[in-house]
Amino acid sequence: MITVLFVFQIVLAVILTILVLLQKSSSIGLGAYSGSNESVFGAKGPAGFLVKATFTIGLIFILNTIALGYIYNKSYNQSVVDNLPSQSSVPTAPAVPAAPSAPEAPADK
Repeated sequence: MITVLFVFQIVLAVILTILVLLQKSSSIGLGAYSGSNESVFGAKGPAGFLVKATFTIGLIFILNTIALGYIYNKSYNQSVVDNLPSQSSVPTAPAVPAAPSAPEAPADK
């Protein structure tokens, strides 16, 4: 699920970038390459359509970002420190070998 949402996030980012670049600005930007589409988009041209599309894709992008954050937080709530082996800073005393046992006396018959 995370992989699907992550790929969708990348696609949304690319689409959002293209929509922003196509909008008319003071220097016209890439909107000059879109040609005259006034008959397709209405009397105002593509400006109204591009603004609505940018807002919609931006909203979907934000909702997808929140969903990704929630899923990452839910599934990866362990810290890296939790997986480290515990090491004590106090040195331990060396193990003392056990004393040898006394030989057994032979049994008399």
